[in-house]
Amino acid sequence: MSHIAVERNRRRQMNDHLKVLRSLTPCFYIKRGDQASIIGGVIEFIKELHQVVQSLEAKKRRKSLSPSPGPSPRQIQTPFAMIHDNNINLKEVELGAACCNSPIADVEAKISGSNVLLKTMSRRIPGQIVRIIGVLERLSFDILHLNISSMEDTVLYSFVIKIGLECQVSVEELALEVQQSFCIKEHACTN
Repeated sequence: MSHIAVERNRRRQMNDHLKVLRSLTPCFYIKRGDQASIIGGVIEFIKELHQVVQSLEAKKRRKSLSPSPGPSPRQIQTPFAMIHDNNINLKEVELGAACCNSPIADVEAKISGSNVLLKTMSRRIPGQIVRIIGVLERLSFDILHLNISSMEDTVLYSFVIKIGLECQVSVEELALEVQQSFCIKEHACTN
């Protein structure tokens, strides 16, 4: 087979594989139809699926270990106010992250550049997204992006939020506040 025919076959296979990847990936992950956008969208989709699997595995482990009641915060405290007051480049700050897990929901918050990535994993609770948005607005965060993924009765909310100038909470406090928004009269945190 000539070099030209081999190259043509390789390109055809690559295009066929890209078509399959595009068909398997939800459309909102792929912004354009070029190869780089398709591959980038697939990578983001796989990362999110990986996080869903990890969260479900952690939830399964907690259930098998009979979890203690109430939220359990851990990790680093990085006051957002320090970042604004001292005009610090966030890439120079030790990146803060916090997880706050309970039998009702897993909450993770971490600084990424000049924003915060906030993810919650729980079973579907009517009105929960509105409560989380209320907490973020009360704490002076601006929502830049929200992605909702669901599988059966489980839902993953992924936020990209901007740190407001009046924000006076740490990453850990943010995770706790969001975790507490899951504690409503019908669903007590001490389950």
